[in-house]
Amino acid sequence: MKAMAIPRKRLVSIIGGSAGNLVEWYDWFAYAAFAIYFAPVFFPKADPTAQLLSTATIFAVGFVMRPIGAWMMGRFADARGRKAGLTLSVALMFGGSLLIAVAPTYAQAGLAGPAVLIAARVLQGLSLGGEYGASATYLSEMAPRAHRGFWASFQYLTLIGGQLCAIFVAIILQAFLTEAELTAWGWRIPFVIGALLALGVYVLRRNLAETPSFENQAADRPASTAKRLWREHRRESILVGLLSAGGGIGAYTYITYMQKFLFNSVGFDKETATWIIAAALLWFAAMQPVFGALADRFGRRPMLLLFGIGGAIVAAPTFFALERVSSPIAATLLILVPLTLQSGYTANNALVKAELFPAHIRGLGVALPYAIGNAIFGGTVEMVALWLKGQGVEWMFYFYVALVIGLAGVATLLLPETRERSLIVED
Repeated sequence: MKAMAIPRKRLVSIIGGSAGNLVEWYDWFAYAAFAIYFAPVFFPKADPTAQLLSTATIFAVGFVMRPIGAWMMGRFADARGRKAGLTLSVALMFGGSLLIAVAPTYAQAGLAGPAVLIAARVLQGLSLGGEYGASATYLSEMAPRAHRGFWASFQYLTLIGGQLCAIFVAIILQAFLTEAELTAWGWRIPFVIGALLALGVYVLRRNLAETPSFENQAADRPASTAKRLWREHRRESILVGLLSAGGGIGAYTYITYMQKFLFNSVGFDKETATWIIAAALLWFAAMQPVFGALADRFGRRPMLLLFGIGGAIVAAPTFFALERVSSPIAATLLILVPLTLQSGYTANNALVKAELFPAHIRGLGVALPYAIGNAIFGGTVEMVALWLKGQGVEWMFYFYVALVIGLAGVATLLLPETRERSLIVED
């Protein structure tokens, strides 16, 4: 590890930025992990698939807000600093998690209950829209040039860590509470935890160092605006949007919707489905620094192509095979195949996007195209999947996932090799 040694101040900043990212994504994924429990208390008159579809629709509302958050806080991070953007994003996440924790149920307040849930997801969507761009930019700019892929991969490693924390909180609560207790009130606990953690991270982020890339900019640098981004970096923005569409649909298919697919379509009970996802996520997390280091050695594009081409090929066969399994071990091994290929994207996507844009517009350039692509395709995964299942043509979802991942492969072919042409000039 000597070759990857970096100054203590920079290492502390990377760890601090990563820890905050983990908490942000824990709060975001807690909604997906516990939707199977709180869906009946907000939508009591629907059948199970319709209940999940209703919560998935609200889940998608958060994604609609993410481009707005990306635009607002991308500009903010470019104007006021990466640290300021990170601090603001976690403050918004605190508010969103606290709202979900105290939201009244349908029985208590009628339609006001789902309305509070929507308001909370709006706040969380704004937060995460800014978090991705700010954290991706911060970690990419803080990492040393020779091992930028390795260190920048911690951005997604902590993203997965956030979901793992949400899953393990679910496992612990499942062990100590009955399903009736989880449905009645236990689902609130993870959101209380998330709000408290977000408050702690807010304090942590206020003390982070600023990145050299931001500090070294000229005082009269051009303004960071969506109009300038489109006018001067149109090609890069479109490619980042397409890459994010494929990466987003792959990630939200295999690490959020898959839990519901395993119990709603395959037939596993909720606890078994949760354990399968937890095991798969542990492997997925371990793959992030591996693929980050591989990108340092062989380049970013080969890793992205592994995902774009390989991921498109295995998507439908994976789902068809899962329909026939009865063993949790077999289901886990099947899910590991697309997740391993997905790592070619997840470990490197934030870095590639940061390396494509100059410092004065990097926060916005990373955040906004990503948020748009992710909102359209990643945020609607559960709605599309559950709607097609309700229509009796669930198999069409499998090919839909393959098609969108394939678009990411096409976008990758049109990208430069950013390891050799990075616009992050500081080491």
